[in-house]
Amino acid sequence: MVGLFGPKKVKQIRAAKRLQGMARMPGDKSISHRYAMLAAIAEARSEIHYFATSADCASTLACLEKLGGKIERKDSLVTVEGAGASGLRAPHTRLDAGNSGSTMRMLAGILAGQPFHSAIGGDASLSRRPMRRIIEPLTRMGARIEASPGGLPPLEIEGGRLKPIRYELPVASAQVKSAVLLAGLFAEGETQVIEPARTRDHTEIALEHMGAEITREGNTIALRGPARLQGGKLFVPGDISSAAFFLCAALLVPESNLMIQNVGLNPTRTAILDVLAGMGGQIHISNLESLNGELVGDLHAESSPLKGGEIPRAFVPQLIDELPVLSVLGTQTEEGVWFHGAEELRVKESDRIAAIAGNLRRMGADVEEFPDGLRVGGRQALRGAEIDPQGDHRIAMAFAVAGLVASGVTAIGDFECARISFPSFFEDLERLIA
Repeated sequence: MVGLFGPKKVKQIRAAKRLQGMARMPGDKSISHRYAMLAAIAEARSEIHYFATSADCASTLACLEKLGGKIERKDSLVTVEGAGASGLRAPHTRLDAGNSGSTMRMLAGILAGQPFHSAIGGDASLSRRPMRRIIEPLTRMGARIEASPGGLPPLEIEGGRLKPIRYELPVASAQVKSAVLLAGLFAEGETQVIEPARTRDHTEIALEHMGAEITREGNTIALRGPARLQGGKLFVPGDISSAAFFLCAALLVPESNLMIQNVGLNPTRTAILDVLAGMGGQIHISNLESLNGELVGDLHAESSPLKGGEIPRAFVPQLIDELPVLSVLGTQTEEGVWFHGAEELRVKESDRIAAIAGNLRRMGADVEEFPDGLRVGGRQALRGAEIDPQGDHRIAMAFAVAGLVASGVTAIGDFECARISFPSFFEDLERLIA
């Protein structure tokens, strides 16, 4: 097929009659990153089960190996020989975070507390993403960090002895919070982080589970350092951000009946369920249990008429990864969908606000773009089009969902970028289309 993408490979999506069956999501990326990093600086061996198959999490493992980490991987089981708090070694070459902002930002917190020099970079997309938000607090703690003009990667980090700080996040960010807390593991005394809004708390849960002294009071999280972590068996739940694409598809495609097993249901990640239920989505939770302090359960979704409406600003920090597919969903609701407070979308793997708006317009949708959000009209008939995901996995997957309810053929270019977070996404989607 030749068009917007020239002779490149595309994935063709056509309207679906229904989605039906059972699915299991890849291991949660956010949790996989954190478990690997903490296991590397813990004492004793850790076994991480159901580790994410994404390219981003593979980048984290590769960086840890360059730092002297002893890691074995067999399918979704990752074994890490803990080196202890002082066991990492200076890398001989620059660490490569690939496309993973999580790898760069959180690992920088650990590198800040190491008695050696390190450098970390990434691909072209990551090299455009801002790092001042971690440079400022880590510098206050005592690290010396140099970046490219504009506070962009790559980063040169001269680590060493750190001091605790009390840091108020200017923007709600779980990655920045985590970077500061991970640096606090190497500081003498109490490091405090104050959030303007609650963000995902996987770092705090994992640190507490592995033996760190963590306290929470309101929006303040405090960690007492230096801390010694203990390795052990860790179980990664299925990624709810990946499940969001299938949930939205099942709600939109007629006669759908879908079960998604072993999904992480951490309360800081389930805003997507609250929003979809508030619109009228029929989603039920069963088999709820706790693994390593993280809630896990099964989700059952059925096709549902959806009202739409405004996504509350307070929910937006917890929905950054789900907003692309919620925007697509909005075109099929009664009222449409609109949201503000999502400036963060401008500096993800792509400018997601522009990418959502541009691709929806290609499909014939009416979209209003704001500096910090979007308004998508409801009850719109989408037509197949050539979709440019701009190398962004979540845009590619969101518009695969759009293709399921559009007339004609939707052709997604560079569709393999979905491997960044969900390598089997398109294969799983095809299997569930009855």
